[in-house]
Amino acid sequence: MLSKEDNRRLAQLERQLQRDDPEFCARMGGGNFSVSATGRPPLPLFIIAAVLAVISVVFGLVGWWVAGSLVAAWSVATAIASAVRWRRYRNH
Repeated sequence: MLSKEDNRRLAQLERQLQRDDPEFCARMGGGNFSVSATGRPPLPLFIIAAVLAVISVVFGLVGWWVAGSLVAAWSVATAIASAVRWRRYRNH
């Protein structure tokens, strides 16, 4: 935990950096994680989610229920991540 003086000094350094190099601050600010450097939507995540969904169905048909359910959960997590990134991409 920082002291009051340390917090004040850190805030001062942040303001100075914002004035000196706003482009750097925008890149490092954490707001551009959803959009790639080229400005394209997260299509590879959608493709990965679709492939994982097909693999989980195949595992289920073969009878490997545990593997199928694990891959299905992975597919759902990837689909959710891609939907969140797509939403952020559309808002920019």
